[in-house]
Amino acid sequence: MSSSNGGKVFSILGKNLKANTKADLEPYITELADLHDVEEVHFGGNSLGVEACQAIAAVLKEKKSLKVVDLADIFTGRLISEIPQALSALCDALIDSPALVELDLSDNAFGGRCADAMVPFLENNTVFQVFKLNNNGMGPAGGTIVANALYENAVRAKAAGRESQLRVLVCGRNRLENGSAPAWAKAFEAHGLLREVRMPQNGIRMEGIAAIAKGLAACPTLEVFDLQDNTATRSGTRAIVRQLTNWPELREINLSDCLLGKAGGIALATSLGAGSNPKLQTLKLQYGEFDKRTIDLLSVAITQHLKDLTTLEINGNQADPEDECIEKLREALAVHGHEDALDDLDDMEEPESGEEDESESEEGESEDEEQKEAEKEGISPEAKAGEDDGVDAGADDKGKPVSDKETDDLADALAKVTV
Repeated sequence: MSSSNGGKVFSILGKNLKANTKADLEPYITELADLHDVEEVHFGGNSLGVEACQAIAAVLKEKKSLKVVDLADIFTGRLISEIPQALSALCDALIDSPALVELDLSDNAFGGRCADAMVPFLENNTVFQVFKLNNNGMGPAGGTIVANALYENAVRAKAAGRESQLRVLVCGRNRLENGSAPAWAKAFEAHGLLREVRMPQNGIRMEGIAAIAKGLAACPTLEVFDLQDNTATRSGTRAIVRQLTNWPELREINLSDCLLGKAGGIALATSLGAGSNPKLQTLKLQYGEFDKRTIDLLSVAITQHLKDLTTLEINGNQADPEDECIEKLREALAVHGHEDALDDLDDMEEPESGEEDESESEEGESEDEEQKEAEKEGISPEAKAGEDDGVDAGADDKGKPVSDKETDDLADALAKVTV
């Protein structure tokens, strides 16, 4: 049997079927048709042709209790010319699905040319909450089409007097790049109750990250923000830092492999030390190209505010695992009973004296230019002199949380200190 839980779940997951027609799916189609109250369907790990997908769609359209539709990895070996028609049939069948919670279309080689097939569903079904589109090769053009459709979804929900229902968006490994970032930012702003956004491995650079972070500033319920393996550097990290106060419910940040740089790492750790994200449980910052100063500031943030942090990943950054900063970090975690939170440090880089922070030069600012700007902004010479001047990373001398500008200034000051 491929159904379970009293007929609530139907699955042919991983059967490696190659179905071209309805007949190729017998007796599964008949079984699904007989499950009147089915809530979950799983078709992944099979190769489904146009006629097979049309047969499935005809059945799904009649299932009014559907909550989870798993269509991940269903086009292996299919011609790109087949996929749009097959995808369109499946998505159109779900437009009026009244109880739908989750649609997963991951691991299908759509490419941008298939994006239009999803648009009618994305624009018109205003009840689904979870959309997973991971590893589909959408590209900037396809990503823009999907994001624009999601924006229209929010507009239509509002016009009908309902709030947006979208809560989880997963769109990683899709080569979205900067080109689609403005459209995603607009969509995120419109869907103001997002809780989880995962966009790893998309080739998004600083400007795109800044746009996305700004769009998500309208989502105070955000709990998970995953941008692993994109390129933040200093300016992208600062753009995220400026929005942290808008996300008091944040539980997970994943910026591993994002090349935060020294100044970016300092800015992030300083902001976390201000206490605006006390519910943080998972912080992933591997291979961020920051050094011990960021680690020192993280220790302060953990001790003072991050009492629920149970997962901390900093491997691959520039600090000796035997350095005092690592010991302080372990002690900070131990204060809250989370001694095992720190990941392995087997790939830490030896700090290099006088090494230039690549992220500092990305914006074309010389040290002289930054110094002049700092003087205009009133940054003290003491702050420029080094990190051992009693500067509290999380508060000013009166114990007040530091502002965005002060965070940036401190990051600039500390990042120029030779290790």
